[in-house]
Amino acid sequence: MASDTLLEIKDLMTHFHLQEGIVRAVDGVSFEVRRGQTLGIIGESGCGKSVTAHSILRLVPSPPGNIVNGEILLHRGENGNGDGLVDLAQLDPRGADIRAIRGAEISMVFQEPMTSFGPMHTIGNQIIESILLHQEGVDGSEARELAIENLRRVGIPRAEQIVDAYPHQLSGGMRQRAMIAMALSCSPRLLIADEPTTALDVTIQAQILELMTALQDEYGMAVIFITHNLGVIAEVADEVAVMYLGRIVEQAGVNELFDNPQHPYTQGLLNSIPHIDEAKLARLRAIEGVVPDPYDIPSGCAFSDRCPSFMPGKCDSAMPDLAATGPEHRVRCFLYSEAEEIVTEVADG
Repeated sequence: MASDTLLEIKDLMTHFHLQEGIVRAVDGVSFEVRRGQTLGIIGESGCGKSVTAHSILRLVPSPPGNIVNGEILLHRGENGNGDGLVDLAQLDPRGADIRAIRGAEISMVFQEPMTSFGPMHTIGNQIIESILLHQEGVDGSEARELAIENLRRVGIPRAEQIVDAYPHQLSGGMRQRAMIAMALSCSPRLLIADEPTTALDVTIQAQILELMTALQDEYGMAVIFITHNLGVIAEVADEVAVMYLGRIVEQAGVNELFDNPQHPYTQGLLNSIPHIDEAKLARLRAIEGVVPDPYDIPSGCAFSDRCPSFMPGKCDSAMPDLAATGPEHRVRCFLYSEAEEIVTEVADG
């Protein structure tokens, strides 16, 4: 474990027990987030990206959702030496301990701020409430000034007036900036951004991404950036985890992943991106098939029935491990099942 590790996820499983059956939304996910790092998590809708984020902050609705296995280890010591190590998976989702962490040490920017802000309270009151909850010795007037300062910091004009506006009075881009202002109001060490630019037009998307990058540099915080947009990931991420049906199927540095995608699913995602130099009106190369029914996931590798490299009797009979194919590259695929042994032998030699 690196000394600068901020968050460790170990074999996390979050399942939903429904009348139709069990949905294994997150089914054995493991990764680390280092201080100041941006980890991008990508994948199709329904792959478990958002449930992973909600599990970290214990926001999964229970019932029907429940963390059935795994650890979510937050390193609270300044030097990452394990001081104050806390397993978020063991905390009461409605208890005081996790409420003290939400918004203060770990904050989240949601996909649609219109449904995240309370419609009956002003933007300012909701930011002020967060500040008063997590910052000791701050009174109401000081909290209001801090709220205005945070709104200015995220580029909202006339912040001293907008602080008294209701969510419906702001545009989508302004609401998203206000959501970021609230998330950063207590200087968190980790920011989880769940599809923060999906509902915005391209120009506003670029502004929000630039804003988040600048604020990350200013605060020195780590970021988990969740999206299905590969262009956004290429712009903001240091490391990328690719998810499919509740599992990480590939993880590598952002340049390594784009230059050397190894899992057939990752290759399919990258091949589906249109390129400006391709022939005019060329058809996009889509991934064959559809995502399996979450109540009836095929045995073996979940991607096997869509995979162009499918090996009968192997891919449909067992789940491959997430094997190392390089110093910082891991792939869950039988095409590379022997690579981990080779890497280990080289390291030992």
